[in-house]
Amino acid sequence: MLRPATDDDLDAMRQWRNQPPNREVSITSHEITPAEHAAWWSRTRTDPTRRVLIYERDGVPAGVVNFFDLALDGPAPVGSWGFFLDAAGLDERRETLPAWLEVMREAVDHAFDELRLAELRGEVLAGNEVVRQMNRRFRFAEGQPEVREVDGRSITVIPISLARANRRRR
Repeated sequence: MLRPATDDDLDAMRQWRNQPPNREVSITSHEITPAEHAAWWSRTRTDPTRRVLIYERDGVPAGVVNFFDLALDGPAPVGSWGFFLDAAGLDERRETLPAWLEVMREAVDHAFDELRLAELRGEVLAGNEVVRQMNRRFRFAEGQPEVREVDGRSITVIPISLARANRRRR
């Protein structure tokens, strides 16, 4: 289940984002400080081009889905997304893979059914083959890789996109 994030979720969101497995596959890999996180939330919660949702698995908060750069007006609404999970908690419960599949299904459904997007966009690190395979499973197409300098490291980022017409239906 996805639900809107609230102020009460801030500590958990930052803790999950700072878990090493999440930082390793994120474009920005530094540890997020409380002040940085609070400033982000202050901007984000009132930004009409963003939606931050909490993913709950069996009633337990277990991840964050972030929609951003939403352009919802016009004939072909678009937006970008990303997500991260409570890697430690899900691993402890041996629920990582089912949660990963579930959050992706729910996020794609939300993008097309609730936000009414015509296209959902995102980015993935080139070396993250596991996520790239999962994205292909969900029918995301990859674009042209781009090299960036972020957090003192050189990374290759691949844009991904999924058109409404190409989405996998349950």
